[in-house]
Amino acid sequence: MRNFLGLLMVAVLLAGCSSTTTGSGDAMMKKADKVMSGQTETERANAFFERKFNEGVMRSPTYQSYLGIKTNQDKWDDNSDANNLIELAFTKADLKELHETIDYDKLDEQGQVSYRLFEEQSERQIRRHDYRFNSYPVNQMRGAQSSIPSFLINIHRVSEVIDAEGYISRLNGVDENIDQVIENLDIREQKGIMAPKFVYPYAINDIDNVLAGQPFNSTAAKDSALLSDIKGKVGKLDISQTQKDDLIARATSAMLTSFQPAFKKLQAYLVKMETRANTDDGAWKLPKGDEFYAMALRDTTTTDMTPDQIHDLGLAEVARIHDEMRTIMAKVGFNGNLQDFFEFTRTDPQFFYDETDAGKQRYLDEATALIDTMKGELDSIFITKPKADLVVKAVEGFREQSAGKAFYQQPAPDGSRPGSYYANLYKMSSMPIYQMEALAYHEGIPGHHMQIAIAQELEGIPKFRKYGRYTAYTEGWGLYSEFMPKEMGFYQDPYSDFGRLAMELWRACRLVVDTGLHQRRWTREEAIDYLSTNTPNPTPDVVKAIERYIVMPSQATAYKVGMLKILELRAMAKQELGDNFDIREFHDVVLRQGPLPLSVLEDFVMDYVERNRP
Repeated sequence: MRNFLGLLMVAVLLAGCSSTTTGSGDAMMKKADKVMSGQTETERANAFFERKFNEGVMRSPTYQSYLGIKTNQDKWDDNSDANNLIELAFTKADLKELHETIDYDKLDEQGQVSYRLFEEQSERQIRRHDYRFNSYPVNQMRGAQSSIPSFLINIHRVSEVIDAEGYISRLNGVDENIDQVIENLDIREQKGIMAPKFVYPYAINDIDNVLAGQPFNSTAAKDSALLSDIKGKVGKLDISQTQKDDLIARATSAMLTSFQPAFKKLQAYLVKMETRANTDDGAWKLPKGDEFYAMALRDTTTTDMTPDQIHDLGLAEVARIHDEMRTIMAKVGFNGNLQDFFEFTRTDPQFFYDETDAGKQRYLDEATALIDTMKGELDSIFITKPKADLVVKAVEGFREQSAGKAFYQQPAPDGSRPGSYYANLYKMSSMPIYQMEALAYHEGIPGHHMQIAIAQELEGIPKFRKYGRYTAYTEGWGLYSEFMPKEMGFYQDPYSDFGRLAMELWRACRLVVDTGLHQRRWTREEAIDYLSTNTPNPTPDVVKAIERYIVMPSQATAYKVGMLKILELRAMAKQELGDNFDIREFHDVVLRQGPLPLSVLEDFVMDYVERNRP
């Protein structure tokens, strides 16, 4: 029935019907689309972009929550394939409307950039639709087993009773959400698409962790992460204790009658899938795998680089960074070869804090101090700085075994939630002290927080640009932000500078192993061996990384490609402008347009150069 309704909706959309919403979303879209007398073509275009962005937001209850909008705070997104067809129809209709109603030649420069970006994003979504099943909805990096509880805990705000009611409604709606996950897994398996066998134990264990504690285990001494979360949020409301008790009781009931059965159902399904999975790892095993991977590389890097070009670039960068590491070996007086130095830095106790609560807290405190110090130096290299605050957190226990080493979560646009740098402290042996500085700069300041928070706070450009994502731009800026502090006088400890190089080396190796896995048909073990041999990272770190690259083809190539492009553009601008070059102005050019494809970023830098020539 759902598929029939979805296909019917597609037919209606393609026939030219427009979408409608209710409540505050309707008012928001009417305001955005209001046509005023004397409007320029760019103003008309911006109204169009605003309307289309808002329509998309109002079709996604979860994205609304990320943006601090509470219109549909009691609902989950529709993740069915039928809805994928509906979204495809929206994208095609939006692109058609753009071409028919907006005159590109009458737009100003920024309007033309917005037009090109909207067109490119729409065409990319349409192009990727045919490959939409070439992914793993449940894997060790992401999936309902961790994203649902993480969303409720970290994103769903509770500042009044209606928010708590929405939280309970979402708990009660988890069963339908999980049914869609299972449906999507089943569709893929029928097409021969299954995650490699190594994925399933991670996801199964995540579910065990989520369901640990009260009320899922009635004999447990501690509350589960979810129950603890809702208790804490409801406890802060300015209502009577009776009302609080009632809300918590209803949330507990929803956990037992909807949430737990759904997660158990997913777990049982994954257990059976594991028995049918194989150990083929690369994208080459997927339908039209080589075409899919080439497309994924183009989308990720926003370049036309081939897999072979990316692989060779990685090999060259690995060799260069190894040479720089040998210089540091000499500086610290280490006797031995580079492999010996790697073994020393991955095993010597001086480079790690204790596997204790005190050791973990020390790491968080020192990472926070590094970011606070950098905040005090920002005026020397930036004109624009974010208003949103940044906090450092440990990854929650229910997902720390499967989550990545570190990651960033954007702030709420209304200031109700700060940006968050998450450090995964599950194994302190995987978080060496000498990498702490570079990691804090990448995820926090001047890295992802600077770029993403500034983009959200920009005025005068359409929202779809402010909240857009181009991985090469975003992660390229993050890696560039590890290097930039070196020029500012940071990394005074040679081992900390080694840590910076170790993290850059890690990204250079990604170019080699990602293309090795997905285009050259390396096995998981071959990729692990390459990364173990060429980096100082411990074996568990290496294994987790290779498994990440396997389930996210191409994503890992973005960092180095993006960083090298930013450095190339900076070097060109310095050479062309001489004394007229200002690093603060250059950073403003890079950050004040929102996320961009690298080719469009180059256009903005070239324009900056032309405007400032001596």
